[in-house]
Amino acid sequence: MDFNTSQTKINLARAFAGECQGGARYQFIAQKAMQEGKINIQTIFRTLAKNEMAHARIFWDELASHSGNLNKNIEIKAGYPFENGELVDMIKYASSNEKSESTTIYPSFSKIAEDEGFKDIAQKFKLVALVENDHFMLLDELYNRIKSKQLYTMQKDYEWKCSHCGHVHIAKDAFKICPLCALSQDNIELDMIPSKK
Repeated sequence: MDFNTSQTKINLARAFAGECQGGARYQFIAQKAMQEGKINIQTIFRTLAKNEMAHARIFWDELASHSGNLNKNIEIKAGYPFENGELVDMIKYASSNEKSESTTIYPSFSKIAEDEGFKDIAQKFKLVALVENDHFMLLDELYNRIKSKQLYTMQKDYEWKCSHCGHVHIAKDAFKICPLCALSQDNIELDMIPSKK
């Protein structure tokens, strides 16, 4: 199939646009978290924004390498999430969006690419879907822990690490104030939140 007349080309353009928007949304959420003093949540969303922009670049590169001419406008029609609210709500919305990308959008784009004979692109959609699933599990866990007021409590001893000074506290409950540098628990690294695998 000719790439320039394929649905895969349109899907790559949609995916590129969606990942760019996701990267921007995550930067906005990171800014909101920073304004609220939630350094650990800000760090998570800065990392996710970087991931989304890396995905956008992957889709951009696939468009460029297969189309040969990106000087023309690619018409796409798609809905993109636009949610706002409290930080916890934004985390919930982000989790839902990641789930949709990982279980519906990218798997369907992968199947279309496979059917149209673009196996390399199909594989990229599959791999990005796996990353988006990891994002979903992280954000879902983060949201549930915040809602249940269990963000800083584990069932068994856990290694709570201050992202500022590196102090490590091993216990079921995190420190409220770091005993070494006196920063709040909002500085505890949360990138090791257990996922629901």
